[in-house]
Amino acid sequence: MASRVISRSVRLLGQIQRCRPLMATNKTARCLSQPASQPEPSADGNEAVNPTFVNRNPRNLEQMALAVKDRGWKTTWPHREFYHRLEFSRTQHHVTANVFSSSSPVPVLSCSTKEWSLKKELASTNCVAACQAVGEVLAQRCHQAGITRMVYRAIPWTYRSDAVQSFRSAMKEGGITLSEPRRKYIGT
Repeated sequence: MASRVISRSVRLLGQIQRCRPLMATNKTARCLSQPASQPEPSADGNEAVNPTFVNRNPRNLEQMALAVKDRGWKTTWPHREFYHRLEFSRTQHHVTANVFSSSSPVPVLSCSTKEWSLKKELASTNCVAACQAVGEVLAQRCHQAGITRMVYRAIPWTYRSDAVQSFRSAMKEGGITLSEPRRKYIGT
């Protein structure tokens, strides 16, 4: 037989590899899979720091308690010195909780017994169990949004009620801290 170039594809473990062309008469071509050699990481490349660093996290200063808190006027109530504020309201029909940012009058996060997914699980939409369910769901949403600390100032005459206490305990059990760190002032 005349010599000819044999090139065939061999499927090995889900990968298609090409065999080297062989000059052969009755020889079989076999391919063995070999892992590709990985380049060794250099320590110099890992140590280099970009001289023009740009912070792409807008909440970085807030999380380090270095961002400026808007103080507002001394006569305003509730005070505006916060990064995030939790507002809890209970009407005769529904329970609602909102998280506000200091820079926006629109709620960042909200949860209410008006939502169908919460309403269908509850027997009553204004009982203590509803307040606890709203607290659990809002705590989960806050974690998903990356908000773990916020200010919560309950209205003094409603603070001792069982509903408010169950809401606060559900938020705390969900991993939310209901106070913010004091602002750090760095001297220059």
